[in-house]
Amino acid sequence: MIVVFGSINVDLVVSVKTLPRPGETVLGPGYKLVAGGKGANQALAAARAGAMTRMVGAVGRDAFAEIALADMTAAGVDLSAVVRRGPATGCAVICVDKAGQNMIAVASGANMKLKESQLADGFLGSRTLITMQMEVPHEENWELAARARSLGARLLLNVAPAGSLPGLIMPAFDWLVMNEVEAAMIASEHGLASSDARAAGAALAEMAGTTVVVTLGAQGAIAFSGKQGWEIGSLPVKPVDTTGAGDAFVGAFATALDEGNDLPTALRWGSTAGALSCLVAGAQPSLPLRADIEKRMADLAPAAKIKKGKS
Repeated sequence: MIVVFGSINVDLVVSVKTLPRPGETVLGPGYKLVAGGKGANQALAAARAGAMTRMVGAVGRDAFAEIALADMTAAGVDLSAVVRRGPATGCAVICVDKAGQNMIAVASGANMKLKESQLADGFLGSRTLITMQMEVPHEENWELAARARSLGARLLLNVAPAGSLPGLIMPAFDWLVMNEVEAAMIASEHGLASSDARAAGAALAEMAGTTVVVTLGAQGAIAFSGKQGWEIGSLPVKPVDTTGAGDAFVGAFATALDEGNDLPTALRWGSTAGALSCLVAGAQPSLPLRADIEKRMADLAPAAKIKKGKS
């Protein structure tokens, strides 16, 4: 079972020709309100990929709450640990340009009132894979990680958006997933090599004694575990909107791990799902179904070992 402890938002998405520069106003033809939030996106991605999924989060006492929960409800995600705290549900304002690139600003709202105590000990056994992100109070993440580890749960942290990651907490996680920018920031924070994604990922994995996955956008992803490294490509797609691609990767990657697959196989699941999500506008509307992931995985070469000296 996958338990996602994280953020729940509504995304206000505006399509624009070009992303605004500082001080610039750009016009778009309209906007869409869709469910989002990294936690909710990853819970829905895992559920659509076939995992039994439980969401632990917080929404406000407003009309946005129903929008934020609708897609997860439809997908059968267990929402019994989602609470209503404060007046406002989290909201992200997203600009997407014609190339599919985006800029995002998030108003946290109820996400800042999420408590690790919402997740009972009964859901923290060895059959549970806990997935976390960085859009909720970090101290709640660290407290839950310590408690979950003591009870035998497996833990995955998506270090996004990038924030301070204490060195002492890293070994609590079985998997750390981040993008290139996040990897460089975290490696630099700890005085490690950060000249490129491979150097940062390998250094962080060695320091933390855990598996580190670095997503590379259209170039796929790399992973380091112990003395081994793996790299996976990406499906060749023409992106419509890259919003949610990282969450699609994490949800499918976690699902593969939860089903007992090895790291190279999980990378293939994640990379396939991430690419497919770029074909549809919006975060949650774009998250692919299991049948679509399985169908397209055949078009992506298996993960290959990174040759010694290449990292």
